[in-house]
Amino acid sequence: MEHLEFDDNMFDQGLAGGKVNAEEIQKAISSILLAVGENPEREGLKRTPERVARMYAELFSGYKADPIAVVNDAIFDVKYDEMVIVRDVEFYSLCEHHMFAIYGPCPCGLYSGWEVIGLSKIPRIVDIFARRLQVQERMTRQIADLIRDLLHPQGVGVVVEGLHLCMMMRGVQKHNARMTTSAMHGAFRANLATRQEFLENIGRGASPLQV
Repeated sequence: MEHLEFDDNMFDQGLAGGKVNAEEIQKAISSILLAVGENPEREGLKRTPERVARMYAELFSGYKADPIAVVNDAIFDVKYDEMVIVRDVEFYSLCEHHMFAIYGPCPCGLYSGWEVIGLSKIPRIVDIFARRLQVQERMTRQIADLIRDLLHPQGVGVVVEGLHLCMMMRGVQKHNARMTTSAMHGAFRANLATRQEFLENIGRGASPLQV
């Protein structure tokens, strides 16, 4: 069986550079269905292994994404040395401990200096790292580090507020608990007023998380 390609209608080409081993995933899902007492051959489950393989091709696309291709020359020489904030950037990831969903907002801010980036590219950078098996702390740092390394701004700030289904549906079952992590570079780390301006802006009028 051939590897499944990513669905181009669901992804920008810049994020669709990888493949998954669909045959192995389908075998594993069939084994899981048998292990929990289900019948993989019944009507509702016959194509479930195939559907899961296609889903994983989408959810794990970040492993093969090329950050340079994602940015795609969308960095422009513009003199603008004030704060730029992209709010309400939602992310969806899977925790590496239980392979359950993590999701929530990931606002990003930067002091651009002499370069600005196309607006859509910040969410795409978030997707590069969200579409992998993750822990939230690492993902937050990876997003901030990549923005810093690609743009060389005066400062970068990233805040991630995640709802973790592994804590909501199992274990302690705390449905309203959420985890907030942040990563700051440059002016956002060194200057308290800059950090405070960023945090106040991303908190002002933000929509509440819905479960």
